[in-house]
Amino acid sequence: MKKIIAGVILPMLIISFSCLTSCKDRATKKQQKKIEQEQVDTIKSQIEANVYPLPTSAEIIKKLTDFEVGYIIGITNPVENAKKYFTSTTRAINLGVYGADLSYVTLYNMNQEVINYLDAIRSLSNELNMSKIYSTELYDKIKQNFDNKDELVKILTSAFNDTYSYLSENDQQPLALLVVGGAWVEGMYLTTHVSYAAYQVADITRVLLEQKKSFELFLEITQPYASDPSVSDFVKLLDPVKKAYEGIGTSLTDQNIKDITKVIDGVRNQIVQ
Repeated sequence: MKKIIAGVILPMLIISFSCLTSCKDRATKKQQKKIEQEQVDTIKSQIEANVYPLPTSAEIIKKLTDFEVGYIIGITNPVENAKKYFTSTTRAINLGVYGADLSYVTLYNMNQEVINYLDAIRSLSNELNMSKIYSTELYDKIKQNFDNKDELVKILTSAFNDTYSYLSENDQQPLALLVVGGAWVEGMYLTTHVSYAAYQVADITRVLLEQKKSFELFLEITQPYASDPSVSDFVKLLDPVKKAYEGIGTSLTDQNIKDITKVIDGVRNQIVQ
């Protein structure tokens, strides 16, 4: 998603800067090109810093519905747990968790659960000053598109992106990364807890392999914030996941799947408790 947005905006910026710089005779063409590229690179980094950096849980969970994997009652983080999260760190992580859960119940058309998870998310987002993102308007959009999964993914993805952008733009990048991390863990938890029969569908295994790339990207984007205690603690929590993914190439064995499932269970239990 980041690449798509940057890919659309950057060519426009380049054209604009070209028009501006062509009117100036004070610099040589080489200097103009260097200045132009520096300006584009600066704006590119600003764009990418404020766009949700991974495939959202909505995009991942839609694949489960496409594969006709059945809905599992009680697998999501109970909405009652929202009352237990008192720090900005646990609120941000579980805002991500609940975001994945919202995608799960939405894409499986669980109407009452959608209301419940929106309430839980609203509670946490209020504490993080993001009440406008998860307003009643979001539920109205979801309700109006219950039979259109592609549109639902767009709506939920937009909410994720708005959340990430808001935190990033308000100098809360560590919290933004925790939201991403919480959503990734919960998305993996939901994916790894499909029935064993579903794993016979090759695409389920492919989803887990694709998530390896997302995981590596997440670790990469957290590096500049390694000195932040909340980020470093969360990344350390993911060490078992890193080990489980080490050495995995283009396919997964049954043991790989069991190992990944086990470590995801462990991480998820620690962040939602």
